[in-house]
Amino acid sequence: METSHPVGIDLQSLKILESALTNLNEGFQELEPVEAGFDEAQIRKVMLEVADRMRDNFPYFHPLYAGQMLKPPHPAARLAYMLSLYINPNNHALDGGRASSCMEKEAVRELAGMFGWETFLGHLTGGGTMANLEALWIAGEMNPGKMIIASSQAHYTHERLSRVLKLPFKAIPADRLGRMDMNRLEDQARTGKVGTVVATIGTTATGSLDPLPEILNLKEKFGFRVHADAAYGGYFTLADNLTAEAGKVFERLGEADSIVVDPHKHGLQPYGCGCILFRDPSAGIYYKHESPYTYFSSDELHLGEISLECSRPGASAVALWATQKLLPPVRGGELSRMIGKGREAALSLYERLRQDPRFIVAFPPELDIVIWLPRAESAEAVSKLSRALFGETGRNHLHLALAELPVDFFEPGIPNTGSDQHTITSLRSVLMKPEHEEWIETIWQVLDRSMERIVKKP
Repeated sequence: METSHPVGIDLQSLKILESALTNLNEGFQELEPVEAGFDEAQIRKVMLEVADRMRDNFPYFHPLYAGQMLKPPHPAARLAYMLSLYINPNNHALDGGRASSCMEKEAVRELAGMFGWETFLGHLTGGGTMANLEALWIAGEMNPGKMIIASSQAHYTHERLSRVLKLPFKAIPADRLGRMDMNRLEDQARTGKVGTVVATIGTTATGSLDPLPEILNLKEKFGFRVHADAAYGGYFTLADNLTAEAGKVFERLGEADSIVVDPHKHGLQPYGCGCILFRDPSAGIYYKHESPYTYFSSDELHLGEISLECSRPGASAVALWATQKLLPPVRGGELSRMIGKGREAALSLYERLRQDPRFIVAFPPELDIVIWLPRAESAEAVSKLSRALFGETGRNHLHLALAELPVDFFEPGIPNTGSDQHTITSLRSVLMKPEHEEWIETIWQVLDRSMERIVKKP
């Protein structure tokens, strides 16, 4: 039976954890008992101190937190993660995590299935950065010395990781919709120096989708690899309320050579849980290595044989497996509906902002991120007002984010823009919690009152 709880810190589900731990413990009853070996009073004291320290946080779990890319793990993920810590498996070799390694393989197969892949190579990682590192490393092995290309709005780690891998990197300017400029990409591809193009499927700042169909068409012409950094947007392949143009991006996502997706974003997982997927399993040859002490317990695949990371938390795999057991990542399912609700919230906020003369909006959200500005007499005044509104909403328990974004995203709405001013301080909301749809009215009321207060201040 489904149980509903008010939004906040969940305590009731701990009863489920106690039952699950009893079940787990019954599997080890043949062993001699071991004394607990801890001082309960001292642990209680420390834990209460930890709780006091942890109050110094924004309420990331609450719908009034609408700033950065943060949402609470699903209760199933949280409970499964905690349960697994009593075993503390290591998903490097099967000796260190037999059950959790099997669960990782099953969970990753379901992730690959979101993109239509039945044959693939993939595993979980500590997050999107590590997953993208592996993708670019394989790209460099397959096209030695060739350039990595990404949009100027792509995540900054692509340039940094390219330096780590000693690969040349070039950023292609974004257009006014935050997407990679295809004319500039084609000009670069004609040089013959491009080895891999990173298509960002959901940029961090605005949630924009690089035009993947056009990138894939250029791939056919110039022969470079395509890596899809779908760390943020990958789960939107499940959504049924995208625009037709966005839908075409996700229809062709499975044609990329590699895909990164982060279950710790829309997959309802604790940090850190990323995933790297390669369409061609033969990429595994580049991971080949020998270990004199690790891989002898089984002829089955040890996940450390296809990963750059060695020790990896089995807890992440257990949590993801449990969540996907409850909420399969399939179109038309409950997870799909939850992702769609976040997008509906973003569209609703965007429309309210667009119709209010006090604000300037950029382009409509492609996923669930909205960017906007308070209107003022100059670009400098707009940035100042953005920072003031950010502070005022925070004092009223609505937590937004600030982003330094190209002025082009908002023109011609910004007056008196200096010719040498290329960016402006904007407000940004990531409405990725399904509860956000029901809280838009409250969010708007706080935003409205906060705007009135800062405009009236001398």
